[in-house]
Amino acid sequence: MDTPLNTVAVVGLGTMGTGIADVLARAGREVIGIDISEQAARRAVASLEASTARAVARERITEEERRDVLARFRTFTDLQAAAEADLVIEVVPESYELKQQVFAALDTIVAPTAILATGTNALSVTRLAAESAHPERVLGLHFFNPAPAMKLVEVVSSVLTAPPAVDAVTQLALALGKEPVAVGDRPGFVADGLLFGYLNQAAAMYESKYASREDIDAAMKLGCGLPMGPLELLDLIGIDTARTVLEAMYTDSHDRLHAPAPILGQLAEAGLTGRKAGRGFYTYEAPGSAAVVADAQTPATIAGAGGGREIRSVGVAGSGTMASGIAEVFAKAGYDVVLAARGLEKAETAKSRIAKSLSRSVDKGRMTAEARDETLARITPAGALEAFAEVDLAVEAVAEDLGIKQQLFASLDKICKPGAVLATTTSSLPVVACARATSRPQDVIGMHFFNPAPAMKLVEVVRTVLTSDEVHATVRRVTAKIRKHPVDCGDRAGFIVNALLFPYLNNAIKMVQEHYATLDDIDAAMRLGGGYPMGPFELLDVVGLDVSLAIEKVLHAEFRDPGLAPAPLLEHLVAAGCLGRKTGRGFREYARR
Repeated sequence: MDTPLNTVAVVGLGTMGTGIADVLARAGREVIGIDISEQAARRAVASLEASTARAVARERITEEERRDVLARFRTFTDLQAAAEADLVIEVVPESYELKQQVFAALDTIVAPTAILATGTNALSVTRLAAESAHPERVLGLHFFNPAPAMKLVEVVSSVLTAPPAVDAVTQLALALGKEPVAVGDRPGFVADGLLFGYLNQAAAMYESKYASREDIDAAMKLGCGLPMGPLELLDLIGIDTARTVLEAMYTDSHDRLHAPAPILGQLAEAGLTGRKAGRGFYTYEAPGSAAVVADAQTPATIAGAGGGREIRSVGVAGSGTMASGIAEVFAKAGYDVVLAARGLEKAETAKSRIAKSLSRSVDKGRMTAEARDETLARITPAGALEAFAEVDLAVEAVAEDLGIKQQLFASLDKICKPGAVLATTTSSLPVVACARATSRPQDVIGMHFFNPAPAMKLVEVVRTVLTSDEVHATVRRVTAKIRKHPVDCGDRAGFIVNALLFPYLNNAIKMVQEHYATLDDIDAAMRLGGGYPMGPFELLDVVGLDVSLAIEKVLHAEFRDPGLAPAPLLEHLVAAGCLGRKTGRGFREYARR
């Protein structure tokens, strides 16, 4: 195991195997590609030829370097070709029987010093190692798709793995320009262990007809900054693959959140496995194509289409960051805005905050000084809700306390003119409870903006069972006019984004609580392996641990699923006053401002 890993065999030349071979060959390793299908081997060679040709065209490598890379990649259909390898990476389909056959054969072919790595992301590395003649040299080496682009590699040790084998593949990963994360052997490891639970919940959300596939995907991209929506990602991964991973995770955890959503089984059994089949949650131009084409479920109308009541003036209740951000958004879109707070001084302070925000936009060249002044002139601060008497739309952005919101809506009911739309920006409380505090629940709707409101494009439009069609159409049209993307959802805890985001954050906390992985490794895994803009612990500290705990409690109370119960570690940190960046300490410590 002290031998440098200069010659590497890759067994299985599908998308992942081909990508790994590409990475290895470009890094100067001799690569032996093995697949029982000659067609797969030819595709792998063609893929490397195409990727290196693009690299030459972009002047990243020379033509001579390209020829050297291609010369280092040889393909075979017989496993015997792995005899000279220092390391073998198997990337065959996720089947114990198939993988065990490969490992049993390799035991009789490779040198005693060779390391055997499985690319599984769902099956037990320990079980594969235990049936090997040399379990000490078996480990997991989990690359992410597409392997040339994704930086994360999970190095998975079983209780039988020899440390020198782990050290050798860790050094190789570093030499390949990857960031290795050491993890223990459990289904999904770190990144997929968190990712697939989230994907499963998104599939269940769609299956229940709570929201459309387009709205679920748009919500997570625009609300969380993710590169792909969960249903798009399931189609890319392969719905059959996702189901296999989830089955393995559920067998290990018995957590209902990991029990595969029935729709995954239905689609897989029908052969609708995603992009590779040409159809999954979406329909594609052809098998293997990334181009989505319209089908029977494609929305017939453009988001924010016309209809509803005329909105000329808007009232925003509140004086915090969210209220001032929402007032800025409406004023920039040309609406006259009344910004009401508990006292004129608070309202004027909120307007001053808006002035600073607009001035920053002028400094960055995003708007003119004239446009800034015109926007500010549209905002009228007020010290009482009575100033909302003539507004067409009233938006509350006060404290996330149901009693306070109900009292405010009761006041709006008395003050606002007939026909005014009343909206709450709550992120977790029942909108219908606010509606029932008025005599006109048909005029009440949720408009959940995301922080910071001027920058975030998403608005969750939350319709209760009492909201009228006219009010719903009005809010969708207004949301589009203020250059936000509306997504429709029903009035239940978490709506779309928080209902998918916070269980994922809670599961990350459980991983640390169980000493499975460190904060840094989990954050790195989700940034590098999942494409998340922030790791879960970075995000928790930004959101605030108290806010996160409150949302977890609401989700748990609504859905009564044991898997949604807040992690005890989160509760302990909140009880200790460690609330994140705002207190200087949460999961990490921060310099006091």
